[in-house]
Amino acid sequence: MNLKGKKILVTGADGFIGSHLTEELVRRGHDVRAFVLYNSFSSWGWLDSAPDRIKAGLDVFAGDVRDPFGVKRAMEDCEVVLHLAALIAIPYSYHSPHSYVDTNVAGTLNVVQAARDLGVAKVVHTSTSEVYGTARFVPITEDHPLQGQSPYSASKIGADQIALSYFTSFATPVAVIRPFNTYGPRQSARAVIPTIITQIASGRKQIRLGSLHPTRDFSFVSDTVRGFIAVAESDQTLGTVTNVGSGFEISIGETAELIAESMQAEVEIVSENQRLRPGKSEVERLFAGIDKARQIAAWEPEYEGREGFKRGLAETAAWFIDSENLGQYKVDRYNI
Repeated sequence: MNLKGKKILVTGADGFIGSHLTEELVRRGHDVRAFVLYNSFSSWGWLDSAPDRIKAGLDVFAGDVRDPFGVKRAMEDCEVVLHLAALIAIPYSYHSPHSYVDTNVAGTLNVVQAARDLGVAKVVHTSTSEVYGTARFVPITEDHPLQGQSPYSASKIGADQIALSYFTSFATPVAVIRPFNTYGPRQSARAVIPTIITQIASGRKQIRLGSLHPTRDFSFVSDTVRGFIAVAESDQTLGTVTNVGSGFEISIGETAELIAESMQAEVEIVSENQRLRPGKSEVERLFAGIDKARQIAAWEPEYEGREGFKRGLAETAAWFIDSENLGQYKVDRYNI
């Protein structure tokens, strides 16, 4: 599918990945409608800080994916929908699980039902590597069993299955992209890399984290954005799941050491009880198999392997240490 000349809706356009994706689509000359969460401050989230030339090219719709009427209205005249809107914080899902079902499962149902009703040409639904749970084998391919080890991951498994069921039941043109741990500028401090960077940038000598031994496959945000576009453009992704990651795994503890080295900081890294997941809920290992993305979407990570990861960390840290950016984060609090 050639996206040129097609109206594209991005849900969750105000968020971390969504804002980067929205900006890149506008830079490429696409006609973009940005679905942002309605609020009384008329905030567009991270799009508020986008360059004026980007904002000038946006059609912004404020709503809530939990509302089927607003979702359908937002999708009118759109041929492609990139669905990113979701609740994603794992700790918050432990005490507010119902909101995850409402937003992630019911919200996705609203999107694919509207797509069916309106005859949308393609929907790209966003999954997460968390649906795999602790790896039973590596690299983790798209055929790996799904394991809901947190209410968040369970809600995303439900959302993925709702999306794919519309492809098999009604031939709604749905593709699922499954990003591994995306990081980069603008990410919430509830995620581990911004947590480390902001603590170091604020002068902390003792960096407080959760469990240090689990491994993750961190994907730089520009690679994830290119993955969305590649999955949207490929006709071979319909009705299937495509992983996007770096093909490289590293422990949380070693990640903290690399960040400290990059920021030329001498720190002590400690594990704090309140930041630990419940024992059986912790995902111990994630390592992406990305051959399918190469084969059916012609996608390759540009920040690949250890050296690519170090380059991405340096770019991320450079953004966070800017005082204007760092000032938007509450470094003295544990963000869930």
